[in-house]
Parts: sequence; structure tokens; C-alpha cells
Amino acid sequence: MARRGEALREHILDTAKVAFLETGFERTSMDAIAARAETSKRSLYAHFPTKDALFVAVVERVRTLFGERMGAPADYAEQPAEAIVRYCGRFAQLLRWSSVARMLRLGIAEADRLPDLAAGLYDVLFGTTARDLAAHLESTSGLTPAEAEAAATELIGLVVHPALPRLLFGVDPLAEELPKEDSLPADVDLDRIRRLCRVVLPEVSG
Repeated sequence: MARRGEALREHILDTAKVAFLETGFERTSMDAIAARAETSKRSLYAHFPTKDALFVAVVERVRTLFGERMGAPADYAEQPAEAIVRYCGRFAQLLRWSSVARMLRLGIAEADRLPDLAAGLYDVLFGTTARDLAAHLESTSGLTPAEAEAAATELIGLVVHPALPRLLFGVDPLAEELPKEDSLPADVDLDRIRRLCRVVLPEVSG
């Protein structure tokens, strides 16, 4: 059965995301995306009048999917400190997934030509994660909004370094399959994150 309406739109977005990741924004044509999505160019342009508009929609699609896979810090453990550790660990784990890491590379590659879109992609992954962590810190530790924001930003920066630059430059291999949350202790050094939490959040870590 032919896809229509919202189902077709989501299929186009998922197809475009894969195409952009494989061949880059500049080298991916709307014709190629239409063919890959098995839809007409007329249908593609009815949903997305330009390639830039399509890329904006792909970024928002990534925001939704990434948010679903991350969840909220409180989802990870009843104890606030351990919830912070596992939430940060899940973030580090997902950054190793090829779909996420290659999207980051794409955003960096397009930063000069499409700075607003690149900034939007940064916000999808890092901004939203930091804001959710800051909200958790504010509600569970008594930190002021400014203190919680600063602590969340610092902690996330420490957690992803140096692994993220190594992934972006291809020094370390990417995970081709979506990492499962139950493999978190095997994939990420949670003890290291606990040590970082004791440095950044001594009042929370006890």
C-alpha cells in the first residue's frame, strides 16, 4: 500500500536522513531522495519545497527520536545521584552510535554554509540533554537554575571528552547498531562518571 500523509512524510524524513549521512548534504539531490523513498518528486516537493527545508525537518525528526531514546534523568534510577550517572552514561553511549556520530559530522561539515541548521543540530543533541539534566539537578539538589545549568554543561563536557573527538575523527570505531540501555555498564565506564560527579556535584554525590 502506498504511503500517504504523515506516514509518507516520516518515511521521506527517515530516507533523507540516511541519504544525507551517506553522501553528505551537498551531494544528495532531491531527485535521489525521491527515488530512494519510492515516491514522486511532486510528492516530495509537496512536503518539502526545498532541500534546506527538508534538512530542517530531518533535524527536528532527530530531536524527537533522540529525545525518546534518552528519556529523562529520573527514568534511570530512583536515587538522584545514580540517575545522573546513568543519564550521562546513556548520552555517551548514544554518541558512539553511527547514526548519531555521523549526524554530528554532517552538522560540522555544513556549519559554514548552514550555520543555523548546524546550531539547531547541536541543540538537538547537546542543548536538550544539558537542559534536561539541569532541570533534574534543580529539582533534586536545590541548585539555583543558573547553578544547575552550569553544572550540567560542565559535567556533560567532561563525560564526552575525550571519547567524542576520537569518534568524530574516526580514531575509534562507531557502533553500527543502536546501543541497548541494558548494555550501558559494559559500554561506558560508569565509575569514571561517578568520579566526575563527585568533582562537579559534591553536594549531590555525597
